[in-house]
Amino acid sequence: MRISEVLRKKGAEVVTIGPQATVAELLGVLAEHNVGAVVVSGDGLAMDGIVSERDVVRRLHAMGAALLESPVQDIMTMVVHTCSPADRVESLRSTMTEHRIRHLPVVQNGQMVGIVSIGDVVKNAISELETEREHLEHYLQG
Repeated sequence: MRISEVLRKKGAEVVTIGPQATVAELLGVLAEHNVGAVVVSGDGLAMDGIVSERDVVRRLHAMGAALLESPVQDIMTMVVHTCSPADRVESLRSTMTEHRIRHLPVVQNGQMVGIVSIGDVVKNAISELETEREHLEHYLQG
């Protein structure tokens, strides 16, 4: 299955936040959209970075409550791995595991067109296994 099919099923919304927003504002956005990461973008189009719940937790341990008033740009990951709609879901499993990444923005022609999480990849794998099981049962019964 291709990433474009995953986006067609789940939607292509990309939640973004500005680099100057505070970590407290970030937490509100994560909760409001029920997501684990957001793309950091000054203009809503270009990626400046990505920031996740994991980034917050790691810095919270070091900085304490003062972190909540810090700008998101201070904790974001600036080197963002991406994928394209034409990529196969199977290849993302390897990329996400190898680089310990839970969220990959989907980029086409230099523009963000979606975001894929490890949950989306796992859901796809389970769906493929269920389909294969159904085919095998049908074959054995028939």
